[in-house]
Amino acid sequence: MKRICVFCGSSPGHDRIFLDAARNVGRLLAARGLDLVYGGAHVGLMGAVADAALAAGGHVIGVIPQSMVEREIAHTRLSELRIVATMHERKAMMESLSDGFIALPGGMGTLEEVCEIYTWGQLGLHAKPCGLLNVQGYYDALLQLFDRAVASGFLRAVYREMVLADADPARLLDQFTAYKPVIANKWITRETS
Repeated sequence: MKRICVFCGSSPGHDRIFLDAARNVGRLLAARGLDLVYGGAHVGLMGAVADAALAAGGHVIGVIPQSMVEREIAHTRLSELRIVATMHERKAMMESLSDGFIALPGGMGTLEEVCEIYTWGQLGLHAKPCGLLNVQGYYDALLQLFDRAVASGFLRAVYREMVLADADPARLLDQFTAYKPVIANKWITRETS
């Protein structure tokens, strides 16, 4: 594992613990010799994780659409900044550059990114770990929704187990190291549920 993609908010959130968590992740990735791949902005948790990784000597790759560069939110001091045309291209490039994915707290964009990359894993489009940094139980409700999807027959239990979660980023990365991709029939029928 060489590069970890971090999905996170372009806002800092109301509680300082979210900024602290983003900074801790940036420092941890640098300390472990892992490159950071992220959305390329200088604002919110995105800026915090990138700045912390850079300050700790890490290599940071930002991927950002041209429209956001024009809005002047691109981080200008990264190791690499890759500018793409669309949000779809951004996600595809982030996936191709990365060996694993961590979602820090964030809004709808973060939720959309982590759910899409998780779905790609279920479909066998990649075999990379996907985890939630569950700071102050931020992702508890999402994890409960995944459990409900299993109980209701919309998600296989083996796919629920693909989503790693921990409040501690070091333990979450340790889970990444031990991760084994799931190989199963994605589609649930009455016969296979």
